[in-house]
Amino acid sequence: MAPPLIQLKDIRLTFGGTALLQGVELSVSPGERVCLIGRNGSGKSTLLKIAAGLVDCDSGTRFVQPGATVRYLPQEPDFSGHATTLSYVEAGLGPGDDHYQARYLIEQLGLTGEEDPAHVSGGEARRAALARVLAPNPDILLLDEPTNHLDLTTIEWLENELDGRRCALVLISHDRRFLTNLSRATAWLDRGQIKQIDRGFAAFEAWRDEVLAEEEREQHKLDRKIVNEEHWLRYGVSGRRKRNVKRLANLHALRQQRRDYRGTAGSANLAAAEADKSGKLVIEAKGASKSYGDRKIVDNFSIRIQRGDRIGIVGPNGAGKTTLVNLLTGGSEPDSGSIRLGVNLEMATLDQHRESLDPKTTLSEALTGGRGDHVMVAGKPKHVVGYMEDFLFSREQMRTPLEVLSGGERGRLMLARALAKPSNLLVLDEPTNDLDLETLDVLEDMLGDYEGTVILISHDRDFLDRVVTSVIVPEGNGKWQEYAGGYSDMLVQRGADLKREHAKAAEERKDTKPAAAAPASAPKRKLSFNEKHALETLPKTIAKLQAEIAKQQAVLADPALYAKDRKKFDAASLAIATAQAELTAAEDRWLELEVLREEIEGG
Repeated sequence: MAPPLIQLKDIRLTFGGTALLQGVELSVSPGERVCLIGRNGSGKSTLLKIAAGLVDCDSGTRFVQPGATVRYLPQEPDFSGHATTLSYVEAGLGPGDDHYQARYLIEQLGLTGEEDPAHVSGGEARRAALARVLAPNPDILLLDEPTNHLDLTTIEWLENELDGRRCALVLISHDRRFLTNLSRATAWLDRGQIKQIDRGFAAFEAWRDEVLAEEEREQHKLDRKIVNEEHWLRYGVSGRRKRNVKRLANLHALRQQRRDYRGTAGSANLAAAEADKSGKLVIEAKGASKSYGDRKIVDNFSIRIQRGDRIGIVGPNGAGKTTLVNLLTGGSEPDSGSIRLGVNLEMATLDQHRESLDPKTTLSEALTGGRGDHVMVAGKPKHVVGYMEDFLFSREQMRTPLEVLSGGERGRLMLARALAKPSNLLVLDEPTNDLDLETLDVLEDMLGDYEGTVILISHDRDFLDRVVTSVIVPEGNGKWQEYAGGYSDMLVQRGADLKREHAKAAEERKDTKPAAAAPASAPKRKLSFNEKHALETLPKTIAKLQAEIAKQQAVLADPALYAKDRKKFDAASLAIATAQAELTAAEDRWLELEVLREEIEGG
């Protein structure tokens, strides 16, 4: 096995009396792809900064292979001293690096290189920072939330770019699809320590749940043992003094072990304050159009949104997603066409622009509006400390200024403010930004249980697939189209990935000649023999794969399997992952053929 490019041993770090990292070890070899997973505030970003040599630990060692090139992507890049984005990117190059790479990556990421770093958006800043770390073609990339503020087209470009490189990767991200597609190993930072498996993120959640379940069983055994020893202490002390003293010392050791145990952090208690039901029709748009100058943002768009619908809006940055939402929710008037809102609508919104919050404001003031110590939740007062704890804030954070909160904590704060207001229509703009995986799970469950209607803008493909019932995407020149299902369903029906608006417009300008009319006698499309056969046989294949997955899950249901038979555990896990991939492909193919069949028969 090749020697590690970077190795951290026995890393310890304490902040304010609390041990953040306790004997952490992490080793990354050439070509290895590790996703670093952990709750918000667990120390992932700090550990990555230690690996990059930017933060000193209290104790432990950091080794970097001599001559290895390391590049670190921070969550908030520092542009000070740079007049343009190009100069910022070129400053990251080494003496022997090719300056052409800097210009090439700038263009690939949709920038010109002439942008003033002082006036770029969050997405532009992230793209410039990515170009800076990618341009030197380093041996190891340390990426902290690389997909934050990026649109879907750029996320998919970045995914393909990283997949084609041979460098080692350490990734921190909340984007499940991104982690699943890129990682080959998982490092789980939990309560100050790292547990690691040689499998990618796809296997992480099942493994984590098994580890926590085993830990809970061990704690239960410890509790029972302490109870038994205490019973002996009260009723069974007799006989040899030496033996009794030793047993009493063992009891004290067991009690100390129980006191030292750090349980897992709880889950956020997300619940939307629901208003009375709206009418069955929530929003109806007929031929709605909106332009700014000569640019059409929305052109002749029509839709009917019914109570209980979950609508996802996706597209490149600058495509007009926020403008479309404002039109649909009555925030702005269409230039032509009509927007009709249903009766009894109570709307709550989550804005992605967290900068609107005063950084000097305390957490308590942000939740109460600076009025007293109670939050109005569904029209009823609730003490701010109790409401904070629902969203995983501690009572000690009550007077904490917002400027020191992490990205995930600010995300939970925005959710807490939005969900306190009674609503039957939730409008969420990038609700998943910076949230850890556990909070994302709770948010998905909450939206699934919400009886009202949801309209959300998101670049998280997995979140869209899990939550929405239909997806609206831009088709260029102000045209928007609704597709049934989630993001993956949309790609199957559309038959093409999304493109950046400017790239699509450039393609349209290449050929200004009108398309030739299709001949009237064009033969009607028919299903081929293979397509008909696949339609008939795929349901059986899908059922067979589902049975195989159920069979292997039954094998993994044995809580002692991992310790008892590691090979059998790994084989069952691999079989599930393989069958799941085949099942997804089979379901996608069946859906594609079924849509094609309906189009042919309907035509």
